[in-house]
Amino acid sequence: MAISGRVPLLLVLGLVPVVLRPVMSTMWLWLLLVLLLTLADWLLAPRVASLSFARRPVGSVRLGYPTDTLVVATNTSRRRVRALVRDAWQPTAGASDNRHRVRLGPGDRAPMRTSLLPRRRGDLRAVGLTVRSHGPLGLTAKQRTLDVPGTVRSLPPFESRKHLPSRLARLRELDGRAAVRVRGQGTEFDSLREYVRGDDVRSIDWRATARTSNVVVRTWQPERDRRVVLVLDTSRTSAGRVDDVPRLDSAMDAALLLAALAARAGDRIDFVAGDRRVRARMRSAGARDIAARLQDTMADLEPVIAEADWDALAGAVQGLGRQRALVVLLTPLEPSAVEEGLLAALPALTRHHRVVLASVKDPALDRLAATRSTIDEVYDAAAAEQVLRRRERTGELLTRLGVDVVDADAERLPPALADHYLHLKAQGLL
Repeated sequence: MAISGRVPLLLVLGLVPVVLRPVMSTMWLWLLLVLLLTLADWLLAPRVASLSFARRPVGSVRLGYPTDTLVVATNTSRRRVRALVRDAWQPTAGASDNRHRVRLGPGDRAPMRTSLLPRRRGDLRAVGLTVRSHGPLGLTAKQRTLDVPGTVRSLPPFESRKHLPSRLARLRELDGRAAVRVRGQGTEFDSLREYVRGDDVRSIDWRATARTSNVVVRTWQPERDRRVVLVLDTSRTSAGRVDDVPRLDSAMDAALLLAALAARAGDRIDFVAGDRRVRARMRSAGARDIAARLQDTMADLEPVIAEADWDALAGAVQGLGRQRALVVLLTPLEPSAVEEGLLAALPALTRHHRVVLASVKDPALDRLAATRSTIDEVYDAAAAEQVLRRRERTGELLTRLGVDVVDADAERLPPALADHYLHLKAQGLL
């Protein structure tokens, strides 16, 4: 049972007869009258079971983007029903405007839309539909919470997709589908043409030149049908926040841009995510909708407060196949984590694959190192400089071991990683 504000109001109105006839019997009679009216109103209220509810599927939405859920209420009784319905979701679903007043005649239907704005990745669920069926006097209502299942799948937002058109244009130049053709040193012979100023003299075909009166150069097509393996670190270091965004989410953004670009380039994308154990894996097999599939695979991944087992992750990469691949390790360039865990597993990867480490850099370190107005700021700057130097030394160590390091802030990492991939592809180094 739920009572409305009218019941306290009736009790307050009882002061009038009490003042006019100030005896205890007047007060008790008024209380009895209010109780009887409330009870009668509750008995006359339609049953909640007289309403049936059906929820339409919500589907998927990118994190931070609005969507809505639709519930259709149907009056299955022969009485008119007046009800208040609250569509409750878990807090991270960001439900708003979720209280609906419905007035339904016998057999009538009413749609109820609730706005959702997901604030966390993964499957976000409805927790219950609370219904209050009011009596004719509006004093009380029958209340019940019904289980009307609903789920919205919140995907990584893929904000870096704004960089995809410009990188695809560069890819078309490499691939010869644009008017301007960049002659990269790929591994597949394409054609012969006359030399023009700016061409690499190493591309001159002397035999063909000897047969004609003009200098002739060889052109090459960028490599195709190569493998790109994305390895996403979900260990404790990925839980750190840079500009209030988890490192894991920024790494996902970079992975999505690279996957979308590589798929359009005709390469195959494999994906592994894990920490002390493998949490997810995916093989694309040349699928064109790789970004959508990768978003769905990443949606449930969350940082785990544990160290990464790089031996297990390297084994998962090797289990995807022995063919040479571009292995992209999406992990923070944290000196202690790299030196104690990753370094031991690198030889197994660099022996067979081209390895790139993509890291989200915290711009706050540069800001701290540059600010030295007070004594406290000088100490902060010294600590920041120490951290930056350690990161540089770790990056140099990885470079000597044959690993390419792409270290940039969250906004610049996706395009920087995509540009590095295009550079490797143009040079025939995949």
